[in-house]
Amino acid sequence: MIDRERVLKVLEGYDEDRVSVGVIGSHSALDVCDGAAEEGLHTIAVCERGREAPYARYFRAVRDASGKLVRGAVDEPLVFQKFSEVLTKKVQEYLRNRNTIFVPNRSFTSYCSLDGIEGEFLVPLFGSRNLLRTEDRAEKKSYYWLLEKAKLPIPDKVAEPEDIDALVIVKLPHKTKKLERGFFTAASAKEYREKSGALLKHGVISKGDLAAARIERYIIGPVFNFDFFYSPLEGSGERLELLGVDWRFETSLDGHVRLPAGQQLTLGEQQKIPGYIVIGHNSATLRESALTKVFELAERWVRATQDHYAPGIIGPFTLQTCVDAEEDFYIYDVSPRIGGGTNVHMAVGHPYGNALWRRTMSTGRRVAVEIRRGVDEGRLDEIVT
Repeated sequence: MIDRERVLKVLEGYDEDRVSVGVIGSHSALDVCDGAAEEGLHTIAVCERGREAPYARYFRAVRDASGKLVRGAVDEPLVFQKFSEVLTKKVQEYLRNRNTIFVPNRSFTSYCSLDGIEGEFLVPLFGSRNLLRTEDRAEKKSYYWLLEKAKLPIPDKVAEPEDIDALVIVKLPHKTKKLERGFFTAASAKEYREKSGALLKHGVISKGDLAAARIERYIIGPVFNFDFFYSPLEGSGERLELLGVDWRFETSLDGHVRLPAGQQLTLGEQQKIPGYIVIGHNSATLRESALTKVFELAERWVRATQDHYAPGIIGPFTLQTCVDAEEDFYIYDVSPRIGGGTNVHMAVGHPYGNALWRRTMSTGRRVAVEIRRGVDEGRLDEIVT
């Protein structure tokens, strides 16, 4: 891990009146840039050639003669051949010269090496640099390990395909789209072999990833992604905030569930197994009697990060859950950074975040508010790693 003193030394050289917010131009970048723009901060989106149009054209910032933002949110789109060029010394130097606080998203950790992010990226990172690796399910101390340490409810793990005796979900990455999922479900060892064989044949998954896949009991119930924020700077109110709730659309899976069962059975081999690639999100709220339970889950996860990954979580994180027929929550995934569904609340804010802050408050804006507060109070060093 990059020495914290080196990061703080960089921070000492920043002109805090001209702070920029940087982000990889993908995933939740529009929410980050929109929120920063609302708080009057300069925005930089690091883009990959061929994927830059939303940031370099359609949401490019336009300012009037006085410098007032009148359209868009992205002040500076930096376009490279690959996202990973953000790790080069030249680009890092440019970001530092622009007084950049970099906000990690899933695309940052997927397209750039974790070793490089931890040991070479000498740009102050908003949030918890050491927690980013926990998203890799192959890591010994992954988020599953952390959830177990916190004694939080997770779906039961099934050790081997031969042990499948009820519906399970098999979690592994897509073969060619590593940011995406090659998930599938099975209710028996026979179904596991048939489905995995078909997915291998069609190039959706690889043998290596299948061998390392996690098999876990399938929780039948609605999905709620809880978008939280933890503020080290807050002194008068609660440091843990629930900003909003989202749920996801998953490519052909959502089409499958709109078909009658009889019609599903008529689908051909290539259509029969649904795809689980996340393609969009929608907003949700939770019955208020369940909110206490959800806050308790988040509090326990925050404490576990502080105990095992000091200084613990900083800023946004998402607990991804399913709720069963007994109204019990199971955490099946954790995002220790800004979640993938926060764009759904961009500009209009999260329902809970708005109620808490008495103004429109998306996750992206909440990040910017914390950065602005860190500047105003001389406490930026408490929210970067």
